[in-house]
Amino acid sequence: MGDQTKILVSDSLSKHGVEILQKAGFQVDVKTKLSKEELLKEIKQYDGLIIRSATKVTADVVAAADRLKVVGRAGSGLDNVEQAAATKRGIVVMNTPGGNTVTTAEHTMSMICSMARRIPQATGSMKGGKWEKEKFMGVELYGKTLGIVGFGQIGGYLSKLAQGFSMTVIAYDPYLAPEKAQKMGIEVVALTDIFRRADIISVHTPLTAETKSLINAATIAQMKPGVMLVNCARGGIINEPDLVEALKAKRVAAAAFDVFEEEPVKPDNALLALDNFICTPHIGASTAEAQENVAIGIAEQIVDYFTKGVARGAVNVPSVPPELLPQLQPYLTLAEKIGSLQSQLCEGGIERVTVEYNGEVASLSVAPLTIAVLKGLLTPILEDAVNYVNAPVIAKDRGIEVKEVKGGDTGDFSSMIRVRVEAGKKAHRMAGTLYSRKDPRIVEIDNFQVEMVPEGHMLLLQNVDRPGVIGTVTSTLGQHNVNIARMQCSREERGGNALLIIGLDAPLPSGMLQTITHGPNILSVKLVDLSTGL
Repeated sequence: MGDQTKILVSDSLSKHGVEILQKAGFQVDVKTKLSKEELLKEIKQYDGLIIRSATKVTADVVAAADRLKVVGRAGSGLDNVEQAAATKRGIVVMNTPGGNTVTTAEHTMSMICSMARRIPQATGSMKGGKWEKEKFMGVELYGKTLGIVGFGQIGGYLSKLAQGFSMTVIAYDPYLAPEKAQKMGIEVVALTDIFRRADIISVHTPLTAETKSLINAATIAQMKPGVMLVNCARGGIINEPDLVEALKAKRVAAAAFDVFEEEPVKPDNALLALDNFICTPHIGASTAEAQENVAIGIAEQIVDYFTKGVARGAVNVPSVPPELLPQLQPYLTLAEKIGSLQSQLCEGGIERVTVEYNGEVASLSVAPLTIAVLKGLLTPILEDAVNYVNAPVIAKDRGIEVKEVKGGDTGDFSSMIRVRVEAGKKAHRMAGTLYSRKDPRIVEIDNFQVEMVPEGHMLLLQNVDRPGVIGTVTSTLGQHNVNIARMQCSREERGGNALLIIGLDAPLPSGMLQTITHGPNILSVKLVDLSTGL
């Protein structure tokens, strides 16, 4: 098969990566900077596609890819790949997580040093023929408190670098085991404590409905005057217009970005005009060593896939024999959706995950399904790419105990997967099944019996079972032009607690979640996003 396999490399890739593919007998064509129209035409003849961040693998590209079997990302981020479309076409999507951990953490630390000592501004001044020694008074990092929001691999390595500067490190990560944090010499605190205590704050989370504009005018107001902010994770986590105002008022002393909401950044972006803002053009992972690592890594993974049928580093399928995948695929989707939903509903550090398989599914190879649960559970909370290879390792590193159980009551269903997550001293239960052996449904959430389609943006509200609650919530959505895709409610008993699930056609506008939360008889509101993944 090797001499018939054609690989398109559409972004720049180390020559060593290309050589690995060629030595395996593949035909490799390097065609960079293709327009969308050119890519749509070219992709029809290829079995594999290797990209970095420039190429956009949209649903249109996937639809045009008649022969495509695998998309490989030399790096971790997959924001430029329509994973759901690829999965539906049976195309494996894989990446190389961890290859740029050190590089990105070092870049973040460089940004922190540059802010503290105003190095870019001083350089610009001197190159302009000036000697403004008094103008560039800096601050020491020694003894300062660094607040890390999101303590994955990059956040963890950054903490080591900061400790080398004798900084105190505090971290917000609701899923980090206290024992792990203690071994690393850091303190795990609430997000509000990060805002209140940190001299410098660095964000390292994925961009989700809950992390978008996580740092905004309201949260900046909670911070120390003169705080410094860093974003080398994903554009949009820090609200750019709010940051502009805070930098102008010197409420935020300085900020450093490697990523932006819109890239490439337009020249009229207000941040670029501010002297206390420094930036780089999304180069956090751009070192010779990191690019070499990810190029070799993705090339070896592509070779393994085509020669051995093993999908190492895959984000949308496990590394199982290809003949078993069709039978497992619907359950993999269900398992990952359950994990993702659990992650977005529970609060506190995850201590234990128990996955119970009942009925027909118990006769299958369930190990990949358990990994799918972990992948779904960890993906919404980590900046690092989580896939079928590293999910068990990440869970172990975070002190999460994982158990598999077979057998039990399936109720009216032929198969059922139940997941119990113990987090923050509470247990959260969820169960799902397949309708028509292919369509995933959530049928239990704690004490509530439901029939929920796990997809898209959803509101899950717990409320007191009183007349008018549904009307008030739906009226509020209507007033803000938010369309309801589907809705259902369930209750424990008449007059007790009830659960209202509302599927939305689009994410909620800013501020609406707080409005709904403060409505009468509302106990809790969660906004979840199940639009990505399998």
